Amino acid sequence: MPFLLIFQQPDLGTAVTLLPVCFGILILAGLPLRYIAALAVVAVLSAPVVWTYGLEDYQRQRISSFLDPSQDARGAGYQQIQAQITVGSGGTLGKGFLQGTQSQYNFLPVAHNDFIFSAYAEEQGFLGVVVALGLYLFVILRGLDVARLAKDRLGTYVVVGIMSGFSFQVIYNIAMSAGFAPVKGLTLPLMSYGGSSIIATLAAFGLILNVRMRRFTN
Repeated sequence: MPFLLIFQQPDLGTAVTLLPVCFGILILAGLPLRYIAALAVVAVLSAPVVWTYGLEDYQRQRISSFLDPSQDARGAGYQQIQAQITVGSGGTLGKGFLQGTQSQYNFLPVAHNDFIFSAYAEEQGFLGVVVALGLYLFVILRGLDVARLAKDRLGTYVVVGIMSGFSFQVIYNIAMSAGFAPVKGLTLPLMSYGGSSIIATLAAFGLILNVRMRRFTN
């Protein structure tokens, strides 16, 4: 229900972030994988209908520009092209803090928010990217460890749901920055500028810490 309501706003990007939360909990609760496979088949078969009647013009344009950003290099494909250039220009060691030409000279739009990872990759290079990915992996693994230690299934479901949404945002934002996913306004948790994003992320981590704190209570 929240997915449908948010989708009707329309805000497809935020709505999609709810799907990993839903499926993560359903799989943990014991939903047979054959049902997930059946839903995937239905989604593929209904894709032409959704493309024609369910998406706005700008959403279809984003998908088209993702498949071939050069078809509108100065319009819909501009962000994706600049993001890839920014990531690649960092090289192995990067250009240094606040020394990235693509991000500092505003060739890359919203470098402080949606494309913060591209700006980070330009400044810190491949090694910095490896460190950042390692830190994100550490957070995810610690979250899953809390889910394992939870005293009841409700706590486990809460933690798995939160970490599923968190992991999806991290993976999608990084994939978007590298040109492997359509451009969408999804923040990179704990890195992107924005008050609501950081408040929501820290509130979610507060719930996870609460589950861990209460693992020994009766």
